[in-house]
Amino acid sequence: MHMADALISPTVGGVLWTVSAGTIAYCSNRVKQEINDRKIPLMGVFGAFVFAAQMINFAIPATGSSGHLGGGLLLAILLGPHAAFLSIASVLMVQALFFADGGLLALGCNIINLGFFPAFIAYPWIYKRLVGRPLKPSRIFFAAVVSAVIGLQLGALGVVLQTVASGVAALPFSSFLMLMQPIHLAIGIIEGIVTAFVVLFVYRARPEILDAALRSQPIGQLPQRTIVVTFLVASFTLAGGLSWLASESPDGLEWSIAKLTGAEELPPPSSTEHVRASALQDKTAIMRDYAFPPDNENENLSAGQTAPLSTSVAGVVGGMVTLMMCAMIGLLLRKCRK
Repeated sequence: MHMADALISPTVGGVLWTVSAGTIAYCSNRVKQEINDRKIPLMGVFGAFVFAAQMINFAIPATGSSGHLGGGLLLAILLGPHAAFLSIASVLMVQALFFADGGLLALGCNIINLGFFPAFIAYPWIYKRLVGRPLKPSRIFFAAVVSAVIGLQLGALGVVLQTVASGVAALPFSSFLMLMQPIHLAIGIIEGIVTAFVVLFVYRARPEILDAALRSQPIGQLPQRTIVVTFLVASFTLAGGLSWLASESPDGLEWSIAKLTGAEELPPPSSTEHVRASALQDKTAIMRDYAFPPDNENENLSAGQTAPLSTSVAGVVGGMVTLMMCAMIGLLLRKCRK
């Protein structure tokens, strides 16, 4: 559900950039008050895990579409909403800057849709109220699925409203909405189930991590090596070994656009802001579309020969950059508090 710049006007993009930047500043101040040495490595490995998980698109049966884990709710459950927002923003920045996954002009929109709605609406108003206390596996599972569905529905609605408000893609509101919401309902159910299983694993291994997130308190002193190592291995296994097995079907947003226009991607407008954003992204995207540059230049290369390798390399590099960025944010905030 990463929006491209072709859907967004400079005005809408600028407003959402401002909103997301303000939210990042607010979350940084809140995380600074609660962060400790125990949380910093968790921000890194959980952020890397979400980056890797987002690379694996799963097919939605009987639709010709696919979806992937959003990750915002998962991070909120494991880290709390404020640290989660900083982590998902880091993931989206790495994707946009280094892999051209989502537009730079639309980056603020993507951060709000994939970060704000799950972290600050689905998590506190749905998940926390449904899961209750004391924590029980059955309630964790139910709360995670329902919250994921609602969070993704709100994100899909955000995409529709931002696109229509921009007025550059000429997609009719009612038709776009009637395509986006049902397909993301199906995607949300699968995301919720995956989220629930991951959260239950953490709950059984280190329940104090979930408890600290619910209370917005520092994590205790119990060993976390098992969790850190497990998620680190899982991240690089997903990104480096399994990402090339992802479905090639268009994601929910691309599928919806194709149903309305016949093309999965729309040509970007020729405004000065769009041209500049595209030029900047061309300079920063070292592996556009998670591929080596030669793959983009030679259409006759066999995807079976080169795509898996390039996708694996991109996944490992992106996961490492995300891990370092999330951990760096934590270290800087801890240093600022001191």
